[in-house]
Amino acid sequence: MRLLHTMLRVGDLDKSIDFYTRILGMTLLRRSDYPDGKFTLAFVGYGPESAHAVIELTYNWGVDHYELGTAFGHIALEVDDATAACNTIKAAGGKVVREAGPMKHGTTVIAFVEDPDGYKIELIQRKNRVD
Repeated sequence: MRLLHTMLRVGDLDKSIDFYTRILGMTLLRRSDYPDGKFTLAFVGYGPESAHAVIELTYNWGVDHYELGTAFGHIALEVDDATAACNTIKAAGGKVVREAGPMKHGTTVIAFVEDPDGYKIELIQRKNRVD
């Protein structure tokens, strides 16, 4: 088994695609309209679906926002430098909701950004590894 994708419902598909591609550096892998079902699916990620888990952005035609609820937490991305990533995201117009710094009760450096629909993305700074 392998993880294929995580699905997020979005209120403005073009704005979400822009965030995940331009601001977070993912690639739009495919986009399909389903007129009979009145929805569009767009898949974004850092590599091909055959080898990488991706994010499925689902736009239900005519729905411009969702209540996020309290069950979903966040998506996590590994970055080389969390401070630099936050600066790049802010410069591109993204929203940083927690600046880079050590996590509570630990030393791992993290930050949080928010996509256009309010979903949280955690940036986890890569730890120095000795191979």
